[in-house]
Amino acid sequence: MKKIIITSLSLIFVVAAAIAQKPVEVGGAPMYPTKNIIENAVNSKDHTTLVAAVKAAGLVETLQGAGPFTVFAPVNAAFDKLPAGTVENLLKPENKAVLASVLTYHVIAGKMSSADVDKAIKAGNGKAEFKTVQGGILTAMMSGKDVVLKDSKGNTAKITIMDVNQSNGVIHVIDTVVLP
Repeated sequence: MKKIIITSLSLIFVVAAAIAQKPVEVGGAPMYPTKNIIENAVNSKDHTTLVAAVKAAGLVETLQGAGPFTVFAPVNAAFDKLPAGTVENLLKPENKAVLASVLTYHVIAGKMSSADVDKAIKAGNGKAEFKTVQGGILTAMMSGKDVVLKDSKGNTAKITIMDVNQSNGVIHVIDTVVLP
């Protein structure tokens, strides 16, 4: 009887783990937690501009690395909000360092789940500051039920999809490009 109960419990844990690992869909593509940030991002139709920018900045190898990283990933429409010509200008080879600075401002070292972000906001009495890989600060806060990020220029970005787990971190999709 004990063996049947243990076997049944084991099966329940295996099924629960499989359900927990169900990929989140972003940009019409499943994001598999067994793949790294780049392996998943290249499949999202909503992140083609971000992927092109990561390639132009020479950050592909870094974001394929062990990490862990927390990436606040702006969708294509977020880049479209920037002044006309901004993206094209940033993608020029002579602006590689500026582009890398903008992109690494979207990355925090370590894996911060939405629960971790919420906990930090509560601990900070409504605001949490996170140091980015670029060296700047992103401030997270609540706006109603939404988590928003405020950049150094005062711009805000709403997290639209949280906890897209990766083998080397987590992605939180945002609706606006944040700037250092």
